[in-house]
Amino acid sequence: MRALPEGTPVFACEPILEIAAPLPEAQLVESFLMSQVHVQTLAASKAARVVTAAGGRLVTDFGLRRMQGADAAMKGGRAFRIAGVEATSNVLAGSVYGIPVGGTMAHSYVQAHASEYEAFRAFVASQPDTVLLVDTYDTLGGVRQVIRLARELGEAFRVRAVRLDSGDLLVLAKAVRRLLDEAGLERVQIVASGGLDEDEIARLLAAGAPIDGFGVGSRMAVSADAPYLDLAYKLVEYAGRGRVKLSPGKATLPRRKQVFRLSSGAEDVGDVLGLASEDPGAVGGEVGEGLEARALLVPVMRDGRRLAAGRETLAAAGERAREAVSRLPAPVRELGPADPPYAVRTSRSLARAARGAEREMLTARPSR
Repeated sequence: MRALPEGTPVFACEPILEIAAPLPEAQLVESFLMSQVHVQTLAASKAARVVTAAGGRLVTDFGLRRMQGADAAMKGGRAFRIAGVEATSNVLAGSVYGIPVGGTMAHSYVQAHASEYEAFRAFVASQPDTVLLVDTYDTLGGVRQVIRLARELGEAFRVRAVRLDSGDLLVLAKAVRRLLDEAGLERVQIVASGGLDEDEIARLLAAGAPIDGFGVGSRMAVSADAPYLDLAYKLVEYAGRGRVKLSPGKATLPRRKQVFRLSSGAEDVGDVLGLASEDPGAVGGEVGEGLEARALLVPVMRDGRRLAAGRETLAAAGERAREAVSRLPAPVRELGPADPPYAVRTSRSLARAARGAEREMLTARPSR
């Protein structure tokens, strides 16, 4: 098995993973592999956009209750972390994958007390460095209860932030910031949640919302605007010969392949999809002078056993993602459509192999 290392940006029509095995074995793992690769690639892609929109502010995964089942919630939390989401409200994912756990009290906790103030005081007694949820009844009224608590506790008051979860977040965040600052609580931050995605976060920040962090749930967890990726698992080589599919809109390229990423200095400028046997230097030379080409697909399993490249830590994958995304051209890193788009070319050798395999498939005669 060869694969792109986790955290590597991938583009349309590029192979993410390659299986070389007897045909029955390769078919047996098809559905499982596709489901695992699909949900995590989708989650990481959406989360990367959210992290980009947040512009360095804390992003916490609040998606557990809205994802499609427990396995998706666990693997999604892991994928979010690779994409740069700093914490998760999924305690089990935090425990299994070593992800920092974050969140706040529930609205029901506030409702279960005689008053909002009593709820805050009780919660702070056991969690002094917490984030207080202030919108159960009235957001600005909740903030005033936080200020009251700060005056009561004096130097013992260590609340880190208040959380806004409903209403006009732009208007409320500005009003809350003003109340906190007037009370001398400039160090208390504002965290926002409630129906957020990358576009809403970008809108809030562009309008000057004084928000320091975001809890993002449903829309990131299910990738609401793009809820699936059109992944395919196709036979490209059999019995030493290239195999292609020629169906309209679903044509495939033959043979074992390699993704060559082209670099100019500190920036990646495009990819070439070529044969696995091709030399990176020759591939780069096809495109232009001064470009460095590096092969991305690496062996991760052999004879049913994972290799070192298939045992990387979550932290290593996350660091690779941050570095790789930073190398992409600026238009590709923006939230809108890239202009110009990231270029993915086909090498001359792969193009020749595709033409040969097509001719062979179309002219083959049934054996007698």
